[in-house]
Amino acid sequence: MKYLELNGVSYRWPQQPVVVVCIDGGDPAYIEQGLKDGIIPNIARFMREGFSAVADGTVPSFTCPNNMSLITGAPPAVHGISGNYYLNELGDAVVMTGPELLRSRTILATFADAGARVVSITAKDKLRKQLGKDLDLTRGNISFSSEFASQCTLSENGIDNVLELVGMPQPDMYSMDLSLFVLEAGIKLLARDKPDLLFLSLTDYIQHKHSPGDAVANTFYQRLDDAFGRLSALGATVALTADHGMNDKSNADGRPKVIYLQDILDQAFGTGATKVICPITDAFVRHHGALGGFVRVWIRDALVTPEAIIAIARNIPGVALALSREEVCRQFELPADREGDVAVIGDSGTVIGGSVSEHDLSNLADARLRSHGAVAEARVPFILNRPLNADYAQRATSTTLKSHQIFDYAINGTGFAA
Repeated sequence: MKYLELNGVSYRWPQQPVVVVCIDGGDPAYIEQGLKDGIIPNIARFMREGFSAVADGTVPSFTCPNNMSLITGAPPAVHGISGNYYLNELGDAVVMTGPELLRSRTILATFADAGARVVSITAKDKLRKQLGKDLDLTRGNISFSSEFASQCTLSENGIDNVLELVGMPQPDMYSMDLSLFVLEAGIKLLARDKPDLLFLSLTDYIQHKHSPGDAVANTFYQRLDDAFGRLSALGATVALTADHGMNDKSNADGRPKVIYLQDILDQAFGTGATKVICPITDAFVRHHGALGGFVRVWIRDALVTPEAIIAIARNIPGVALALSREEVCRQFELPADREGDVAVIGDSGTVIGGSVSEHDLSNLADARLRSHGAVAEARVPFILNRPLNADYAQRATSTTLKSHQIFDYAINGTGFAA
């Protein structure tokens, strides 16, 4: 049997097509509510006949680090992507979506180089180049986003005429259709080309705006469930997980529950002595206002110490953890050279920002703020439509299950063990 090695894991050749779906913002509470309401029969069947658990995701519980963990089968200490945004060694703010920042090969590229046909489809184009790093698009492999589906070319994406293939119009960025387009495209390509591996990564606009049990959230999960059933019916091993969960981060009166940490540190140490970076920040802040549960603090004044910042942060209501660079890297397997001097993590009901002036909350008036980034949002579903073999069933109960093991379990853990 053919095996491929990546980041200490030996992957066998898939026995049937393997589809891994990252349900962006797919907190386990949505699955629990959907089961209770009886609206997700295919997921219920997967859980009953296959395998189901709740796994530990990557902290910070943001999109970029978790997608890269899933696609490399490794934590950020290995692949290097520890947020959506960081300060480099020159003190410049850098968006962490460039493929050159990814320090690991991907599972998709590893299999493609060995002759497999692979497909990577993401909702937001910010992930596309990292997910498709080193992927040879001249050999039948495909990598595109639903955000720019109408612009796909053979040279850039390995496919053209995507709207015609999928039978849907170009979806709006802030809609459930952006995610549903990813799934419909995956279904069409699975039926047409029968690729060996597919990675389908959705977007979390609905989960940011709608809580479990909300009518819109229910409609979304019903449509997700229908798509998952159709992927399974095409003979694929279907694996469902999430990049992060989602929690309500609002006060009783509906206003966001925010700690403006930069303002607090400026008052304590003086303006310019520290710099707070919110690594949830990306080009799409309409649904979260760049407010998440994990921030990094860089020290700009040599007279300020990490210990002094930690002492202040730990006494702020709503702060769950304040850790030095060494502590946060050790606890969450993060790359030290991309970490701040201090990491501050909120509790399940609180977000942390920079200064009041840095956050535009005008787009949050239509719903209670729901966001992520903290340890509280790092618990994610881990569901397979097929049962585990004996080796992996034993492993799942005897060790801590990590979401970045999803390809390992889907490829190696189903069917007969070698």
